[in-house]
Amino acid sequence: MQTLAFWQNFEFLWPWLAAFLPLPWLVKLLFKPLPQSQKPLLAPQIVQRVAATFSHAPTQHTASRKTRIPLILTLIWLLFMLAAMRPVWYLSPTPFSASGKELLLAVDLSGSMQKNDMQLGGRDVDRLTAVKSVVADFIRQRQGDRMGLILFGSQAFTQSPLTHDLNTVQTLLDEAEIGMAGNNTAIGDAIGLALKQSAHHPKLVLILLTDGTNTDGVDPLEAAQQAQQQGLKIYTIGVGQTRAPHGLDAFLGNSKADMDIATLRRIAELTQGQFFLANDTTELQTIYAAINRLESSEHEVHSYRLQSEFYVWPLGLAFVLSLLLAGWRLYRAGGL
Repeated sequence: MQTLAFWQNFEFLWPWLAAFLPLPWLVKLLFKPLPQSQKPLLAPQIVQRVAATFSHAPTQHTASRKTRIPLILTLIWLLFMLAAMRPVWYLSPTPFSASGKELLLAVDLSGSMQKNDMQLGGRDVDRLTAVKSVVADFIRQRQGDRMGLILFGSQAFTQSPLTHDLNTVQTLLDEAEIGMAGNNTAIGDAIGLALKQSAHHPKLVLILLTDGTNTDGVDPLEAAQQAQQQGLKIYTIGVGQTRAPHGLDAFLGNSKADMDIATLRRIAELTQGQFFLANDTTELQTIYAAINRLESSEHEVHSYRLQSEFYVWPLGLAFVLSLLLAGWRLYRAGGL
């Protein structure tokens, strides 16, 4: 039974190379040696002595020796072909798990993200600092997932494509600065960039963080409708305190609020996602915990088999036999 199990795990990676096994015999059969066209420049008496010596040898035996390949050369050729076929022995299958989730973060870097209305560790911080702090914990919980990063302001750009290197995603987010993409807010452009990646990654989920209203680029609702058609799920997170117009804005009749909650909520509804409102870092942490549960890592169990290459053994043996053959011929040629 153990012998049977061994052969079940044994395999040639390139078995088709066995077709070249008869090659030396075919070459010897099809290509005859050229006849001797020059006479040896020897003294006549030496020629006569050699002819007399070999006249008593059986000609049939000599001819047969010329038509067959020596046994040691045959063995060397077989060993070379065995090595070329790459024999391997597989170990027992080993299971492993891989996450099937792909998350894309889109972070707003518009000028309004510098407002100090968020609490972190008992002190007031700007909105982007609060987002970076909470997102760092969220990224650490996504080990095994692939994540990407989009930064947007007046325009959107991909800072990191989808990758398993979460440390790089975290570093790129830490290096992001307010205003580096412009002071406006192009929410629709950020969704459009995510749609380009979603075309190649059907399981992609977008988490969009913003504190304002779309003021530049593509209409976010039109982008959300395209995301709905493409199957891209979007979670929208509104960051910061929401205030109604007051003071001079209220006197001038400017009724536009800081954050377009209705649009963010509609984007989430269209794409089967969810809208969250974060007024402080505690709520942000709660939101990411909820997303972590909703988009839990669904591991698909696969298996792989470690393999041991055996080609070195026949190749090494063929090399040793070649050295022995060469040494033996040098020994005979030297008359030692």
